Amino acid sequence: MESFLFQATIYLGAAVIAVPLAARLGLGSVLGYLLAGIVIGPVAGLVGSETQDLQHFAEFGVVMMLFLIGLELDPRALWNMRQRLLGLGGLQILLTMLAISSGALAMGYDLSTAVAVGMIFALSSTAIVLQTLTEKGLMQTSGGRSTFSVLLAQDIAVIPMLALLPLLAVPAVMSLAPDGSMVRAATEHGDDHHAVVSLVDGLPGWGVTLVTLGAVAIVILAGTFLTRPVFRYIHHARLREMYTALALLMVVATAVLMTMVGLSPALGTFLAGVVLANSEFRHELESDLAPFKGLLLGLFFITVGAGIDFTLLFGDPGRILALAIAVMLIKGFILYALALLFKLHKKDRWLFTLGLAQAGEFGFVLISFSLQQGVLTDGLAGQLLLVTALSMLITPLLFIVYELIIKRMGDVEEAEHDEVDEQGTVIIAGIGRFGQIVNRLVQSAGVNTVVVDNDLATVQMMRKFGFRGFFGDPTRPDLLNAAGLEDAKILVVALDDREAANKLVSYARKARPDLHIIARARDRVHVYELYDAGADDIVRELFDSSLRAGRYALENLGLSEFEAAEVEQTFYQHDRKALRELAELWKPGVPITEIPEYVARARELNNTLELELTARQQANEKKRA
Repeated sequence: MESFLFQATIYLGAAVIAVPLAARLGLGSVLGYLLAGIVIGPVAGLVGSETQDLQHFAEFGVVMMLFLIGLELDPRALWNMRQRLLGLGGLQILLTMLAISSGALAMGYDLSTAVAVGMIFALSSTAIVLQTLTEKGLMQTSGGRSTFSVLLAQDIAVIPMLALLPLLAVPAVMSLAPDGSMVRAATEHGDDHHAVVSLVDGLPGWGVTLVTLGAVAIVILAGTFLTRPVFRYIHHARLREMYTALALLMVVATAVLMTMVGLSPALGTFLAGVVLANSEFRHELESDLAPFKGLLLGLFFITVGAGIDFTLLFGDPGRILALAIAVMLIKGFILYALALLFKLHKKDRWLFTLGLAQAGEFGFVLISFSLQQGVLTDGLAGQLLLVTALSMLITPLLFIVYELIIKRMGDVEEAEHDEVDEQGTVIIAGIGRFGQIVNRLVQSAGVNTVVVDNDLATVQMMRKFGFRGFFGDPTRPDLLNAAGLEDAKILVVALDDREAANKLVSYARKARPDLHIIARARDRVHVYELYDAGADDIVRELFDSSLRAGRYALENLGLSEFEAAEVEQTFYQHDRKALRELAELWKPGVPITEIPEYVARARELNNTLELELTARQQANEKKRA
């Protein structure tokens, strides 16, 4: 017990120290965990043989992560990914296997060993890549979705790979049993696959298929029909921890069932997550499992770092580093070619390539299983483990390289903006949910508009519905002039970027003092900033809709439609007048709570509003009496 507590203190202490430091340096949490593992393992020697056993436990973090990812995916969205899953993912696996297997053959390895090596390095790190994509907010980009599709295809491919590996066993590691039959020579690593009862051992092929399909059906049916009554039953206990226990039970039970039928537990829990994606319990499950997922993934990364055999590395550093770099270059070349084939955008192309160039944690599983099946020798397995770990260690650095590439590409991509060849009476900068309504309303009145937005996807979507727009940065003077700034009567600023909106209003006011500028504000302080920049009419994005909701509430509380509308109009007029008055007291860069005269006047104006509304309400009551 004391030994366990001591080891737990080491692992947790290393994570608490290294990860915040790595995050502060901009290296990301994954690299922090890996470095923590290297320090407590190969460098300081504080942990030892228990790391390998702990790694099997920590791999459950990957299982939880895929369950949580499944919760985020609508089944229809998964169906829409089929082209990327089968095309992009399938081609990546096959081409990488072919290239790396050919390289292994060229190095003198036999065919079965070369195929095994190709399968091992065809996989990428689901844990590292998805964790980093989530941290950096890249998951919803086209490159992020394509990367996820390939990772999911790789997780599915692990199943046939595990089925194929025993067929690749070389005769050299076979021996005769006492009865004359051929058996595999036992390895020092043992076989932990019998720790769970198998439901498919000894079954014919059609039986294995039926049992496997039955297990998948159980997961789908249980997620669809049993979740709601089980949650209701748990709810009666009135204990918060029971929800956490149920969430863990669902993931663990699904993983065990998948293992019993020979499927990947990660794939099974992903399927369970997809089934529950549209349930009302989705957010409850996410909040309960997220802390466990984060800790287990962190533990997994620490064990990877602690398990790096620096003795083997220093014994032949040139060979090991050359192999790791060669694997990543081969995968990178194939990934970039596929990105071109599937027409990914430049930024997404680099994210896709650099994000998936490493080997992955399922490579450890395949290496261990290949060793147990006699497909690999001990020496080769050790080298492959080291190459896999080094490539994973390099991956967070590749994401930093990606960010540097994106910064350099910024100026280049500006040159690819559309050439504005129209001029309009009204220029609309920004065509999001706010700008779209303005554009449609003004155009419906027969007024010519020119729409400019720096979000290419939004502009392309607008074109599909018959509305013309131009892709470009609305804050650029040359683009504004091309859109007709000199002759336009109105400029509507509907940009999401607060600073960009302020910059655009300020420039337009200086260039055209007579131009009428209508701007969208995110909040009250933004109103003051836009007012200071020179906007004429400022619309808070949620203000009018909030007034309407308040009017509906008053109508359902007993006020007539006229009385509710009267209160709404009074509030509206008072607020606009108060805004203009308070704008004179506002000081740029100073929080409004720290401007005494602003706070005092705001309180006075609020009291005035309450008195006015109270007097109006009493007058209405007298009329009704």
